[in-house]
Amino acid sequence: MPSARNLTSRVLVPEKLSPDGLALLGGSLEVDERKGLSADELLEIIPEYDGLVVRSETKVTAELLHAAKRLKVVARAGVGVDNVDVGEATKLGIVVVNSPSGNIGAAAEHTIALMMAMARKIPEGCSSLKEGKWERSKFVGVEVKGKTLSIIGLGKGMLFDLRFGLTVARLAKGLGMHVNALDPYAPPALAASASVTLVSSLSELLASADFLTIHTPLIASTKGMISTSELSQMKPGARILNVARGGTIDEAALFEALESGHLAGAAIDVFTSEPPAPDSTAAKLISHPRTVATPHLGASTVEAQENVSIDVCEQVLQILDGSLPRSAVNAPLILPEEYSKLQPFVRLVERMGSLYTQHYASSAGGSMTRNTFDLVYHGEVANISNTRPLFAALIKGLMAPISSSDGVNINIVNADLVARERGIIVNEQHSRDPADHSYSSLVTLVARPPSRASSRAPGESAPSSTRLETQGQRIISGTCSGDQPLINRLGRFETSFVPEGTLMICENYDSPGKIGVVGSILGREGVNINFMTVAPVSKKFSGDGAGLADGPGQKKGDIEKEALMILGIDKVVERGVADALVKEGGVLSATAVCLI
Repeated sequence: MPSARNLTSRVLVPEKLSPDGLALLGGSLEVDERKGLSADELLEIIPEYDGLVVRSETKVTAELLHAAKRLKVVARAGVGVDNVDVGEATKLGIVVVNSPSGNIGAAAEHTIALMMAMARKIPEGCSSLKEGKWERSKFVGVEVKGKTLSIIGLGKGMLFDLRFGLTVARLAKGLGMHVNALDPYAPPALAASASVTLVSSLSELLASADFLTIHTPLIASTKGMISTSELSQMKPGARILNVARGGTIDEAALFEALESGHLAGAAIDVFTSEPPAPDSTAAKLISHPRTVATPHLGASTVEAQENVSIDVCEQVLQILDGSLPRSAVNAPLILPEEYSKLQPFVRLVERMGSLYTQHYASSAGGSMTRNTFDLVYHGEVANISNTRPLFAALIKGLMAPISSSDGVNINIVNADLVARERGIIVNEQHSRDPADHSYSSLVTLVARPPSRASSRAPGESAPSSTRLETQGQRIISGTCSGDQPLINRLGRFETSFVPEGTLMICENYDSPGKIGVVGSILGREGVNINFMTVAPVSKKFSGDGAGLADGPGQKKGDIEKEALMILGIDKVVERGVADALVKEGGVLSATAVCLI
């Protein structure tokens, strides 16, 4: 069933998308398919949309992103994101996703097809035959069996396109070729699984190549990586292919290597500028008699278009529904098994952060007076190495109640940047001593006073929750029961409540009739109580000073008589209601908290 969030979300699709992808989005979102928009038209309407799905033609510029006040996700139906300003999207908290694997098979097959076409001079022979000629002796080619295919970018690493080069390698092995590869990030076992020989240097790879193919993204370190010097290291008569990203090969240098006869051929599917200008170097390269060229057809199969469309549309649905991104190019990769374990804790930690800001910061004078926090993971959740989504959830929870963040959506994409800008320090700790609690997983948030900031050395094991040095600190702990978040500690009080909806949190002396007085005052204000949880000071926590009242003259015996009331109420209340509870009801403090 679509969530309430999805029902109000709008997605713009300015380029062709598969019918199944559109149907998937349309099942729970409002989808506008508007092809042929000019840059100005797109800029004018983008503020109305929560999601944008593009292919390669639409330029998602910084100007467009700043105009997109509601935008949460940009989805590129394909591998590369050269047409998206990823850096600016990151600053704005906009998730950029792609489909790193949906068109791998198609692109790999196109690479082999171009290699065979180049080796056997198929385009020239076809053109000659269509002109009515029969020139068999003119188009003598070479066999690929026994030749060496050298691959830059095998795959499965941070630098290279996932599994693209590896898939090409396996297809080439099926043709009886020897395959070498250069990829500093590829595990040796990965290469061995495809009978590929890893080499240690680009020079060694170039010298061995009868055919050279490149499968890297276009980043600073790969732009122009094959130029005059590199081409000169290849064997005379070698051939080169690029079905990855335009710009990795210096087009002018490649043209000269073909003109001189040093290279016997080039097969190119991608170009620095697409489409190439009529009088550009790319255009000259395309028209060269030793070049086989196609207009970026690597992913142009029915199956690939379907795969990438469905893949990115599924991610758009997940992100607009508040789930973690699966293939975000500007966020850490989250493994599927970690994804399923983290999702309920993301909601928990976000609400813990919001609860801290609304309850503790409110009672301290209306602002977040502490900026150094420990986020301690106990039990099973402590075994998850990638906890960046939890860090991001905490920053979002802390900031949301007190700031609109200038329209920035705080999430895993930009949480680090927001934290640095706001001076928030979070020390994530994985507890080595889970024996002090009875939960399979527990998360503890500790707000440290400035004098105790960063008191533990980096990497030092977190102490157990009963041994935290907490004088003057604020502590909230929580767990998850299935997908349901639960708060089980709030300061000195051991409790159990679901952090959602509108809550009234009251600290008071545990005396007869107090519940009735509080209920009477809320009733007078037209506030209905949906549920109530009452908890005395816990003996486990009362001695650690967590959340002690800041007023002078409070004695330990008074503290031990205190109790906590958490009331679920049916509407947001004015500050005056909390003041009335303190003044008329005799409670020590009262705060209204809204957790969405």
